[in-house]
Amino acid sequence: MTIEKDLDRILEQERALCFPRFDAATGWELGSLLREMALERQAGVVIDVHLHSMPLFYCALPGTTADNAAWVRRKRAVTLRFFRSSYALGLALSAQGTTVEAKYGVSPAEFATHGGSFPIIVEGTGCVGAVTVSGLPQREDHNMVVEALCRLLGKDNAALCLDRT
Repeated sequence: MTIEKDLDRILEQERALCFPRFDAATGWELGSLLREMALERQAGVVIDVHLHSMPLFYCALPGTTADNAAWVRRKRAVTLRFFRSSYALGLALSAQGTTVEAKYGVSPAEFATHGGSFPIIVEGTGCVGAVTVSGLPQREDHNMVVEALCRLLGKDNAALCLDRT
């Protein structure tokens, strides 16, 4: 897929994967689902579900390091600042031939525009938080989050996920 097609698909994901409501119980359910998916796949990932200023779920599976926790924090910062998937912002900046530092004046030590963080969107409200995965290649991190959101929201993952490359 081209960057433009990926960006169109991610925009479609962000529009489709909205919650009617989201609370601590929903955050725990989402994080637990991602953990089960990761265990089934033997994927060493860190999983984080956050409202803007409050953690709801955090799990570091075997095979992860402190670096994965730092990636989660940096990817989540992108989603919470720009209300977009971290992968979408990274692809858009790449297509523009620029970086988050050059365009927005923020430090790449604090903001990582790599796949894996996705906005938690509530219908009629907007972005209330972020769900983030780190440990796989960035496209796979992104797709894992989208798959979990599709399962939880009863959406067709095959129709929404990015093509595997």
